[in-house]
Amino acid sequence: MAQMSFAALVCLAFCGSIGMTFLFLACALPGYGNWYPFFVLFFYVLAPIPLAVAKRYTEGTAGSSAPLDVAIFLVACLMVSAFGLPIILARVEVIQWGAAGLVISGNIVIYLTMFAYFIMFSNEDVDYSMW
Repeated sequence: MAQMSFAALVCLAFCGSIGMTFLFLACALPGYGNWYPFFVLFFYVLAPIPLAVAKRYTEGTAGSSAPLDVAIFLVACLMVSAFGLPIILARVEVIQWGAAGLVISGNIVIYLTMFAYFIMFSNEDVDYSMW
């Protein structure tokens, strides 16, 4: 069991590093040379927070609950914003469309990695009372 968790964690770290590589390439390639796409990192940091907080407060309830529904809505808004930011920046010609494509590719990889993390480790017995 512990070996599977370690292998899954290594796989998730590798996938996350691939997504971040796409983001760095969108910013640092000589043809693009603009670091505005790096603001997508704020969405990466903020996206899992509402769901983690809602899962903590709805742990004992059965079925759907209002905090969980609001958290899912907030996560969806943050994810759409992460995909919309590079498109808007490319549309107003702050970045090039190639950089926007790399950022969107990185978004797909990063958010699939986050989704896989929540799926793989949602059944773990974690005691939140130690916090």
